Amino acid sequence: MAAGDGGDEVRVLQNLRGKIYDAKHLVPNKMRDFFCTINLDQEEVFRTQVVEKSLSPYFGEEFYFEIPRTFQWLSFYIYDKSVLQKDLRIGKVSIKKDDLCNYTGKENWFMLQPVDSNSEVQGKVHLELKLNELITDNGSVCQQLVVQIKECHGLPLINGQNCDPYATVSLVGPSRNDQKKTKVKKKTSNPQFNETFYFEVTRSSSYTKKSQFQVEEEDIEKLEVRVDLWNNGNLVQDVFLGEIKVPVKVLRNDSFQAWYLLQPRENGNKSSKTDDLGSLRLNICYTEDCVLPSEYYASLRNLLLKSSDVQPISASAAYILSEVCRDKYDAVLPLVRLLLHHHKLVPFVAAVAELDLKDTQEANTVFRGNSLATRCVDEMMKIVGKHYLKVTLKPVIDEICESPKPCEIDPIKLREGDNVEINMENLRYYVDKVFREIVRSSISCPTLMCDVFYSLRHLAAKRFPNDPHVQYSAVSSFVFLRFFAVAVVSPHTFHLRPHHPDAQTSRTLTLISKAIQTLGSWGSLTKSKLSSFKETFMCEFFKAFQEEKFTESVKKFLDDVSSTESKEPSGLSEPVHLKEGEMYKRAQGRTRIGKKNFKKRWFCLTSREFTYHKQQDKEPIFTIPIKNILAVEKLDESSFNKKNMFQVLHGEKPLYIQANNCVEASEWIEALCRVTRCNQKRLNFYHPSAFLNGNWLCCKATIENTVGCARCTADVPADTQIEIDGDRETERIYSLFTINMSKLQKLEEACGSIAVYQGPRKEPDDYSNFTIEDSVATFHTLKQIIDIVEKLNESHEKYRKKRSSSAKYGSEENPIVGKVS
Repeated sequence: MAAGDGGDEVRVLQNLRGKIYDAKHLVPNKMRDFFCTINLDQEEVFRTQVVEKSLSPYFGEEFYFEIPRTFQWLSFYIYDKSVLQKDLRIGKVSIKKDDLCNYTGKENWFMLQPVDSNSEVQGKVHLELKLNELITDNGSVCQQLVVQIKECHGLPLINGQNCDPYATVSLVGPSRNDQKKTKVKKKTSNPQFNETFYFEVTRSSSYTKKSQFQVEEEDIEKLEVRVDLWNNGNLVQDVFLGEIKVPVKVLRNDSFQAWYLLQPRENGNKSSKTDDLGSLRLNICYTEDCVLPSEYYASLRNLLLKSSDVQPISASAAYILSEVCRDKYDAVLPLVRLLLHHHKLVPFVAAVAELDLKDTQEANTVFRGNSLATRCVDEMMKIVGKHYLKVTLKPVIDEICESPKPCEIDPIKLREGDNVEINMENLRYYVDKVFREIVRSSISCPTLMCDVFYSLRHLAAKRFPNDPHVQYSAVSSFVFLRFFAVAVVSPHTFHLRPHHPDAQTSRTLTLISKAIQTLGSWGSLTKSKLSSFKETFMCEFFKAFQEEKFTESVKKFLDDVSSTESKEPSGLSEPVHLKEGEMYKRAQGRTRIGKKNFKKRWFCLTSREFTYHKQQDKEPIFTIPIKNILAVEKLDESSFNKKNMFQVLHGEKPLYIQANNCVEASEWIEALCRVTRCNQKRLNFYHPSAFLNGNWLCCKATIENTVGCARCTADVPADTQIEIDGDRETERIYSLFTINMSKLQKLEEACGSIAVYQGPRKEPDDYSNFTIEDSVATFHTLKQIIDIVEKLNESHEKYRKKRSSSAKYGSEENPIVGKVS
């Protein structure tokens, strides 16, 4: 569901973030080209760059995405890249969804498991089973098992395409294995079988046949129904898709109907060689939020939003949140987003920055630590400044990464044949270009960043009134040190590049980043600029920059971005680049043989237009102005038997697009919805399926331009550049308070103790690391937090009970896992 407050239903939202670090001791034991993928069950949703010629490849790639569907397993696959043949899967790390909480926020080495086709499954199957009693011709009674296989949902793609599934249905016992088979369904991941099979379970004592088969009544305890799903390989071997087993004894004399999650074969993924495949280092953080309707969060939201008004700030709910969380980042992310969403961030940052400055004794260490204030500003810059970074740095970063020049100037790291003078000239060219782009960019700096920098500048000048340089260092420590310099050295983290750069380019970016940090500090340095360098080669390099104009350029830039008069223009002269990537689009016209098909194209979305191109960097083949887009919606898979499809409705026929996976489809739909939400002619209704063979597949209407039969998706984010779901962030903060309830209670006890004894007792040190400036005010806030959290606990418990009663075990929403006992 799109971001935004409101809505009457509970939303279950999932996301995944983390980092793929490196692998070691991979097999085969020789230098190869490796890459790593992230899969939800069998669907690939993320891929690293290829690391060439390595036994222990370092990927260094961070990932973050919303998970738009249910899944059983999160898997990381290591591939050996092949030029002429299919890429070889070396091994995998598979973690069950229920076990992800055990690894959240921790860096772990995982042993690679073997990749066994019998264990690579996903999807669910719908079955109905029944035992009938039949009277034979001679009057005796026997039992007949009726198995109806209705349908399957969510079967995996095979080689990127929908599979051709069929099912085998078997009745298995100690001395029998009767098997029957459904028809093959073509090109679908959600096949509708609706086929019924009959098996004799017990036979009368007078039954005679060549096999002389006889089953006693008690043998029912040993019989089970097994359903295997397969992809029909035609000329190649069929591929196993999963199986389920249901004991016949669960039926007795009743019919039984349920959904089952497909399982691996019992012998799948069992190998004695798991230690030989190598290992992979990962950091994984999976979160699942049950977001209640907005009114449930009113009390907590209001308490958090008035934090900047609380005196002292250390007694506010927002500050207490950062104190009780083990990792401040866990608290800062939802807190900053919530305050941003409600326009309360600037006064809060000013309040915590003032507290920070009280403990700062020297002007040259202003805002250099990892405090709540600095982390809040860091996170704000990442959220608010991402488009600012793109328009400022992306062109020059692309040039450096795509046409790299040698820039190594450290004599120890020079390779044979390197010319240090040429390298120094190359580095100087890059640094000068990046620096010029930055100091010219003040007009594009977002208003919110300017407002925060203005506050920090004046607070620092007030704290150190005799230091004329501190007003500049307070700003440069963020905008140069923590924003531009970090984006240069890690462009993939800020979406300036799709992947972590290779080793040589990464070294070049590191040198540029160091130079930018140094140049950015020149406007605030009181001592000799060159005396701060430990490396003599950097001193030599910076002699070329010893000009007054660089210092003046820095000061003018810092003045501009920390002035309340410097605001971003109402209309940017250049369109903002929002998203690009490769997808498939359905042909708008007919091909030479008269059949419409799907073609791979490069898509680009800016704040002005949506285009597709034959290849990246080519001229657009087709352009839709943003103002002409009427709606962006998902397209039913049944339209073309293809998954992950969506449609862009504009003045002409709908543009049908297939993304590469569910995450990518969701991201494109959200990006397009955000940028088009203010279009005056947006539709209220649309057709969820396509118009084929003279009628709409969804409503069977025969007129192509008839009004849609389904209401368009509502509640898209209100801001093109900042997408924030206020209720979700409040739910995340509630979860953090819940996890840290024992700390809240100890802190409450500590405040009571201080109030009673007029000072902290020396024996307990449970609260020695907490900041308690005013025990009475802090106690009052803590009591409010605990009361609110307890009420929200009750609301969540009611929802859990309602969900467990409404989503019966065996329903489509809550399918059965494993055998039914």
